Amino acid sequence: MHIIDKINQEVASYEKKKLNGGNNSPIAFFSFEYFPPKTEQGVNNLMHRIDRMVARFSPLFVDVTWGSAASTLTRSLQIASHAQRYSGVDVLLHLTLSGMNEQQLKSVLDQAKSAGIQNILALRGDDGGIVMASKSGEGEMTHAVELVRFIRKYYGDYFGIAVAGHPEGHERSELRLEEEIVHLKEKIEAGADFIITQFFYDPQVFVNFVHRCRNEGINCPILPGVMPIQSFSSFQRMTEYCGTKVPTEVFERLSPIKDNDEAVKEVGCQITIDLCQSVINAGACHGVHFYTLNLERSTTMILEQMLRTENALDEGKCKVYASLNRTLPWRQSALEKRSKQEDVRPIHWANRPKSYVLRTEAWDEFPNGRWGPSTSPAFGELSDSHFYSYTMGSEEDRRVMLGEAPISVQEINEVFAMYLEGVISHIPWCETPLQPESFFLQKPLVALNRKGFLTLNSQPSVNGARSDDPVYGWGGKGGYVYQKAYVECFISLRQMSCLKELVSSDPRLNLYAVNCNGKEDRVGIEEDGVTALTWGVFPNREVLQPTIFDPAVFAVWAEEAFLLWKTMWQNLYEIGSVSWELIEDIHDSYFLVAIIDHDFVGDSSHLWNALLSL
Repeated sequence: MHIIDKINQEVASYEKKKLNGGNNSPIAFFSFEYFPPKTEQGVNNLMHRIDRMVARFSPLFVDVTWGSAASTLTRSLQIASHAQRYSGVDVLLHLTLSGMNEQQLKSVLDQAKSAGIQNILALRGDDGGIVMASKSGEGEMTHAVELVRFIRKYYGDYFGIAVAGHPEGHERSELRLEEEIVHLKEKIEAGADFIITQFFYDPQVFVNFVHRCRNEGINCPILPGVMPIQSFSSFQRMTEYCGTKVPTEVFERLSPIKDNDEAVKEVGCQITIDLCQSVINAGACHGVHFYTLNLERSTTMILEQMLRTENALDEGKCKVYASLNRTLPWRQSALEKRSKQEDVRPIHWANRPKSYVLRTEAWDEFPNGRWGPSTSPAFGELSDSHFYSYTMGSEEDRRVMLGEAPISVQEINEVFAMYLEGVISHIPWCETPLQPESFFLQKPLVALNRKGFLTLNSQPSVNGARSDDPVYGWGGKGGYVYQKAYVECFISLRQMSCLKELVSSDPRLNLYAVNCNGKEDRVGIEEDGVTALTWGVFPNREVLQPTIFDPAVFAVWAEEAFLLWKTMWQNLYEIGSVSWELIEDIHDSYFLVAIIDHDFVGDSSHLWNALLSL
């Protein structure tokens, strides 16, 4: 989707709420910038960070920077493609003239298009354009406005285009600010959609810049670039290099604590909050763009304070921000084809969404409205890429999370429990943080895992929650949402026997189980029965059922789930060791079980109490 369309939608919605007196949010939207690290491990860590920040805060978009002379071409495209495809957020990809000829520019734009990226930040580049003359004899490009024209000429309206603005004037330009604004207007007239500015620390500088742009006839959105202060030395270095004006009061707040990085970071966050609120309250903008420097903590601290607390769930060690704008209960891919078609998914990959997207990316069509008949679709074959997980880090990182040398089942149970308690951030089956609704099940889930029910997936029952509920809501205002209680877990053969007896005597419950060899067992699950687990009713729309259980698809997921024991856990230990044999025994003897409580109207704790009674 074009970012300009999203900006316009958010601004219109924000102003409508404000007009109706229902808007208590201090900001309409925000976005994040990242740059490609130099190493593959750094890239992996960054992609994990992007996933985490996007899941936590739902930015309007992220942008990925570009090294001079295309020095980061591969890594920039890798990160941008990942964010667009798997993180479910629209990407603004930087593109500079510096060191690029016309053929290379087309190649990059073609690759971006193939990756589903629809937005470009068109820049000249620090070293100036050195694009060679085109074969058509049009001459060489030396300014960003020519890059904007180039994109529009060869790609029409496919790409949304942003350009850079400099509220204090470009640090290496000999032009006066008024002359730069004239050139900025030329970029907009050439086809650019909106402007992102260089960072600043004096709010009046940005307000004055916006006024000058408006007086010049530039009426597009102008997003203020904001750089959180990480340390006093980096703050000084960046402001001096860019010629950024720093108000006296900012230096007065930072100078007494300049040797205390932690204090500088905290005060710097408050300075940034004050800056954001000042430019928004002045009416100069509706949202801000954070230059994160690939760091998470400062941006998180700022947004935690700026976002209203009613959107936050503070549970134990975790604070998760529930989105009031969820279209569906799960995060959609930002790829245009999927986002327009897909509105139904099986629940099984809820905590491994990237694997699901990868295994279904070759589909010609995606489920829309209904999952369809219970016949297993053609899921992509499992390959090494399905079991490589940058979220789990290196082998050493995995050992820290999963155990140096576990020798008992109780130690394995404890790993699952610690994930639910937030002590460890990931396990092989759960690459994402806990969903907000899971916090309300945290205590029974922790107890179940310590009893040996190793849960991978769960949801509580919901009976007619408002669709704008901050925890359970999705689909927009005016509707009501429902869901059946569900849990999916690994259990031992002994527990399987007890559980099957329990479910057989309880008409509310159904069970479907499979082991590593594909042997299945079921209670109440029909051969071709597809069960809606989540659904919603809305004005002027048919009933939506975005999350389902399909036994045929569960069998596909089970193959992947069992292999994760070996590929992500067992291979940490020496073959034949006690730890290796322990994981081998769990893999070979346990069942993966799905249990559905069909009574979403009755006692919402029924399923959890029944399981804990075993």
